[in-house]
Amino acid sequence: MSRPEVRRGQIWLVDWSPARGSEQLGRRPALVIQTDAANTNPRYPNTIVLTLSSKGLPVATHVEVVPDARNGLRETSWVKCEQVLTISKDRLVILWGTLSAADVAKVERSLKLALALA
Repeated sequence: MSRPEVRRGQIWLVDWSPARGSEQLGRRPALVIQTDAANTNPRYPNTIVLTLSSKGLPVATHVEVVPDARNGLRETSWVKCEQVLTISKDRLVILWGTLSAADVAKVERSLKLALALA
C-alpha cells in the first residue's frame, strides 16, 4: 500500500478510530511534528502528531491557529501540545494544509513546555 507524502507542519484529517478511554475518536485534524527525515523514510510507517481542536484554553500548551488559505482550517483551532501521539501513516485521510513558519515556532515553544524541555 502506498503511503502519503508527509511533512512536518502539515495538518491532516486523521481517522482516530478505534479509540480507547479519553483518546480522540472519529475523524479529526492533527499536526505533523515529526522530522521530515523520519517522515520520508520508506521503512518507517509512523509519524508523530499533535491533536487539534475547535476548543482550547488559555494555557501554555494550547496554541491558537487562525484559519487561512494555507492551513486549510475552517475555524479558529488550538494545537494541543500535551497530546503527542505516534500514529500509523495509514490513519492519515486528507491533507488539509500547512502551518505558517510563525505558527510552527509557537507550537515548538509550547511543545517544549509540555515536555519540560524548555
